Amino acid sequence: MKRLFILTYLLFPLLLLLPGTAQEVTDSVTTDTLYTDTLETDTLASDSLVHKTVQQKISELLDTDFFKKTQVGIMVYDLTADSLVFAHNERQLLRPASTMKVLTAITALDYLDGSYRYATSLRYNDGDLTVVGGMDPRFNSDDMNAFVEAVEKLDTDTIYGELKEDRSFKDSKTLGEGWCWDDKNPVLTPLPWNRKDKFLEKFRQMLANAHIVILPKDSIPRDSLGNRIATASSSIAPSTLVTRHHTLDQILGRMMKESDNFYAETMLYQIAHKAGGKGASAKSAFTVMKRLIRKLGLDPSDYRLADGSGLSLYNYQTTELQAKLLRYAYKDSNIYSHLYQSMPVAGVDGTLKERMKRTKCRGNVRAKTGTLTGISSLAGYLTTENGNVLCFSIINQGIRRAAPAKAFQDKVCMILYGYGAQCQQQPAEP
Repeated sequence: MKRLFILTYLLFPLLLLLPGTAQEVTDSVTTDTLYTDTLETDTLASDSLVHKTVQQKISELLDTDFFKKTQVGIMVYDLTADSLVFAHNERQLLRPASTMKVLTAITALDYLDGSYRYATSLRYNDGDLTVVGGMDPRFNSDDMNAFVEAVEKLDTDTIYGELKEDRSFKDSKTLGEGWCWDDKNPVLTPLPWNRKDKFLEKFRQMLANAHIVILPKDSIPRDSLGNRIATASSSIAPSTLVTRHHTLDQILGRMMKESDNFYAETMLYQIAHKAGGKGASAKSAFTVMKRLIRKLGLDPSDYRLADGSGLSLYNYQTTELQAKLLRYAYKDSNIYSHLYQSMPVAGVDGTLKERMKRTKCRGNVRAKTGTLTGISSLAGYLTTENGNVLCFSIINQGIRRAAPAKAFQDKVCMILYGYGAQCQQQPAEP
């Protein structure tokens, strides 16, 4: 009997290795013991819990009658931890509305870079004054005055020639593909003046106000033999008299914060012009956009690109695409520094000025809004309570009113704000 007891005692540790036995022993270990063996195990357990918590909270918002009748796509990514936080219908094709501007902005910053400048020039050649359009939406009275002053420096009050326009910067299309005819659409002219195609008319008027007259060449005075008399303007060498510039940041700020559609379309055509040269169409810009989409590891043929602003009902994107674009921008400081500053700030400015202003998200969400009939969207960055930076995209479609969709988007942001703090504060569980 004694020998049997000793044998059982010696074999007991081996019994723990048999199937089922080890599981029973592990279950008897306390939670504190199980999740403090290594820092890595503890972190994974905590992250798993918070992901579940965020998913539950957002899922509760989705479990309402509103989403039985409408569509929504969501994707949230933790840029600090480099991990996916939440996704729902992230690959469903939806109309982005003005969050289309996110793709336009990031493509421009990636392809043109932040130092790019819009340019509008005035040239003189054999009596002719030619304005070379660069589709600059910020060309204003100060710029026009600079053009007039450049002509005044020629030291002549009479120019024998023509006032011309060089519109070769882009193609002749004045509207974007899929724009509704009854909307107040911007005119896509390479020479805008106050958003209208009246640049030359205004320039001629201001030259007249400065007492500068432009007469046809055949009106040049002749001598008694019929030869043209030399004039002050005929002795001026061909040159570019002046070029006025505006930076990409100047365009980007209004485009994103105020959701200016015309500014977005001019940016699309800056991309197109660099890619396609004179007379370039929007398709040249879309070719560049598709290359960027491939860099993200996505197939550009899965999406539909129709304009640069999101006005078109022919645009189709996914929240996965938008979130990956934002992640790509975040990883490139040359892009992110310009993009982040241009975005509306929740409760502070732009199209987010009145949203989330009495919540902890105020000042911590920088995102592009989007609104069209039946569509509301929000895409951008969020800084959590513990300092983690998230990127997110939410597109609501098939809605009768924008208010419920915006309220949903704001609630999602409030949940995400507490995401980082939950990582730190929630106890680990098996």
